[in-house]
Amino acid sequence: MSGPFRLGDSLLLVDGKGRHYLVKLVEGGEFHYHRGVVPHAELVGRSEGCWVTSTGGGRLLVLRPRLADYILKMQRGAQVVYPKDIGPILVWADIAPGMTVLEAGTGSGALAMALARAVGAGGRVVSVERRPDHGAHARRAIRRWFGEIPPQLELREGEVEDVVGEIRPERLVLDLPEPWHVVTPAAEHQPGGAVFCAYLPTIPQVQTLVEALRSSGRFAEIETFETLHRSWKVAGRSVRPDHQMVGHTGFVTVARRVEARVDDVGSATDDAGGADPQGVTAR
Repeated sequence: MSGPFRLGDSLLLVDGKGRHYLVKLVEGGEFHYHRGVVPHAELVGRSEGCWVTSTGGGRLLVLRPRLADYILKMQRGAQVVYPKDIGPILVWADIAPGMTVLEAGTGSGALAMALARAVGAGGRVVSVERRPDHGAHARRAIRRWFGEIPPQLELREGEVEDVVGEIRPERLVLDLPEPWHVVTPAAEHQPGGAVFCAYLPTIPQVQTLVEALRSSGRFAEIETFETLHRSWKVAGRSVRPDHQMVGHTGFVTVARRVEARVDDVGSATDDAGGADPQGVTAR
């Protein structure tokens, strides 16, 4: 990920209008675009941050892709978790070096790559995917980014509910259509204080999940949010937001695994008669 570019490296070419092109350097390869051709041989041995000129006179900036660049440009099978949501997931699920994280489903591998980087060499990420075709696609995408499947990342095929008891994850991160099926095994096997995090596209799914978390009596600090991303144009005194923005992509729901609570009154309702505001049902 540093030093001169070599065959097999992925790089990012940026043209004069800010368009980004993801390129993997191969023997005898060529990059073609509307301003001509750049042979891969002219890029091998060059340093990041250099400029190259195409056969048609186009100037291109050469950079190593950030993970966000790679995720947005990589070939995908399943829908990816977008970078604007990956950042908040890593922060609010509190993913840190050395942790044990269980993820499902792997999908195109975007979130798995971010989790593997976040836990570092001393951590462990187990990513479970039920569809073999998605799992195979994710392996290819992950290998292209890292050069190999990193040792701290284990890719499995199957149902995540079946492995929660084995892994006992400090952090559980789910990108599944029905994550409420994982609430019971998470309540039984996650350690105290562990984080349960789910990424969902619709509010009805969020409602079902939150009700399952509350009904279990083993999760507190339940909250749901979405992240909106709007870039700005800054050119001298001309400062304005872009006319378009990346709005809703998904809802993030996080909760903390706690011990069951027994209230003296025998119920877990707030003053208005609703559910316990902390999401804990008394037993």
